[in-house]
Amino acid sequence: MERTQISIVVPVYNESGALANLISEIGAVCDARNYEFEIIVVDDGSTDGSAEVAAGLPGVTVVCFRRNFGQTAAFDSGFHMARFPYVVTMDGDGQNDPNDIPRMIAYLEENDLDVVAGWRQSRKDTFGKRIISRGANLLRKLLLRDNIHDSGCSLKIFRRECFENLRLYGEMHRFIPALLQMQGFSVGEIAVNHRPRTSGRSKYNVFRTFKGLADMMLLWFWRSYSVRPIHLLGSVGVFLLVISGLFGLRTVYLFLHEQKLSSTLEPLLTVFTFIAGLLFVSLGILTDLLIKIYYARENVPYYSIRKVIRPDSVGEKPVRISTSNARQADSDRPLVS
Repeated sequence: MERTQISIVVPVYNESGALANLISEIGAVCDARNYEFEIIVVDDGSTDGSAEVAAGLPGVTVVCFRRNFGQTAAFDSGFHMARFPYVVTMDGDGQNDPNDIPRMIAYLEENDLDVVAGWRQSRKDTFGKRIISRGANLLRKLLLRDNIHDSGCSLKIFRRECFENLRLYGEMHRFIPALLQMQGFSVGEIAVNHRPRTSGRSKYNVFRTFKGLADMMLLWFWRSYSVRPIHLLGSVGVFLLVISGLFGLRTVYLFLHEQKLSSTLEPLLTVFTFIAGLLFVSLGILTDLLIKIYYARENVPYYSIRKVIRPDSVGEKPVRISTSNARQADSDRPLVS
């Protein structure tokens, strides 16, 4: 019987106090189940020595960003660094429980899914954070119509082919299941344990909520009009042009029959709606062209990796790989399917 092969991606930002215990827990769970596994810690510009702590742990690959690019970039980097057929993601603060990993793998295989997302039914977060999260989840369901309850839970499992044509930007790590559903991947959900934070500080703030909402609106546009933006923007433009025409007819009528244009809004509204309609139609055409260019061009990541530290295959000693030869090492490494 073949061993289950999994890559565990852990983005960290100033989580040195929780890393050692978390990596130890992950190793114990994987060893108990006889998994073949790799642990990829992506250090998102930490200033507390998180990268050094991770590099000193056996069997850990450490990806070090030059600065703080955000959790989305960290996940994206880890996804494209992963070698094994299953990719597990989890936070580096220790609140996700590694003991849930075997249940998630079993659920994915039993239901023949591509993605299984964790659902923190009993969250150990502040009341305010839970309320904001529920409001955001409700809006997400209305706009994106995905079938999960908790998009903010980092504990998820994916089949590696999910990331072959996926690039993440902004704060879109919360919406990975929705993005994959748009591409036709099957997504499931399972309740997971959520533990209280024991070290470090939460990186959550209200500004992240606003950025997440902005990304949600972008995804709504992308979900509905990614290959036909002219249908949205052009329709608005045509509607405004029709309104402009109606106001124009009203203006002509007033001029011919009542001759009191100086005291009415019709001429101003005619010009305003006409210009706005032309702008929307033009924007729709330009957006349509840009999206076609987007689909035609090669994906280029917007983050910069300073170094990659891999464990030596024999002595488990950290091996540093520079940015230039990290890409070559990845291209030479065989892919497991």
